[in-house]
Amino acid sequence: MPTGVGATTPPAAPPPTTTQQAPDGFTIVAGGDVLIHPALTEQAEADGNGTRDYGPLFAGIAPVVSAADLAVCHLEVPLAGPDGPFQGYPRFNAPPEVADGLAQTGYDVCTTASNHTMDHGAEGAVSTLDVLDDAGIKHTGSARSAEEAGTPLILDVPGAKVGWLSYTFAFNSGTEVPADSPWMANVLDADTVIADAEAAREAGADVVVASLHWGVEGKHDPTAEQRRLAEEILGDPAVDLIIGHHAHVVQPFEAFDGKWVAYGLGNQVARHAEPKGTTEEGALARFRFTKGPDGWAVSTAEYIPTLVDLGPPIRLLDLTGAEGARAEQAIGRTEEIVTRLGADADGLTRPGA
Repeated sequence: MPTGVGATTPPAAPPPTTTQQAPDGFTIVAGGDVLIHPALTEQAEADGNGTRDYGPLFAGIAPVVSAADLAVCHLEVPLAGPDGPFQGYPRFNAPPEVADGLAQTGYDVCTTASNHTMDHGAEGAVSTLDVLDDAGIKHTGSARSAEEAGTPLILDVPGAKVGWLSYTFAFNSGTEVPADSPWMANVLDADTVIADAEAAREAGADVVVASLHWGVEGKHDPTAEQRRLAEEILGDPAVDLIIGHHAHVVQPFEAFDGKWVAYGLGNQVARHAEPKGTTEEGALARFRFTKGPDGWAVSTAEYIPTLVDLGPPIRLLDLTGAEGARAEQAIGRTEEIVTRLGADADGLTRPGA
């Protein structure tokens, strides 16, 4: 193009425009009990070649967990410092590298209220949260101070903020919360859950999820009390979803007027002294929330069957697309259990089914 006197220069082209579209929703993935028996630590030591590496144990579910907008684990056991002492049942104390393995897998948050929270007293509860902090994992359910206990955990996801709560039905005998620190671990009570959910809303949460440690160990069917609590808590507009733990076996999903409860996701990882088959089977719960005229709600509810392959080596497997008699047994049993209360009729699905 010529330049100089008398030349004309065309106007500069306008910069390209981009359309900023609001996210159409976000996805939450939650897992079952992380129960670190000594055999799992022995496996981590073998995988670490002189260190403790839990990453290979969890690697089978990492693609699903890391793809979620928000991934939440249930850490049932206390975490000790690097020198231990490390213990299994009945009063657990797991190595700190467990948290590194969970972070490597893609978990953003761990809930910490369980019957084992106080297995090693206040020192153990504090150590657990310190270790999670060091690994970059947020937490809720127990606290180091009254101020921490009173601060709702609010998490950013695309287009929204999620409040996450955590409670346990009780603590193991002889491991109660100190009388002068009643805020150290959250105890399950419907009124408390609802009040805390309202506080999370006031702090900015658009969606509130409650993790509840409840039920009876080894029982697939939820108790009448679990179902009563679920209906009461989900009947309040402050709570959108319940994720359950404790039974160490998978329990059903159920919907109450469009709000979901997963009563129990089984063990995510465990190596019981006497494996029962059902104690090695678990599920990942995956919920997609989208925003409609009445606010945020679950638009897709899914479960993903998992299995702890006792090996050797011990490995946690995502059973999506898996073949073989053991995988088919676990998938079939999990499907029957999670749909036992009619969840499939309300839209619960299994990817790849």
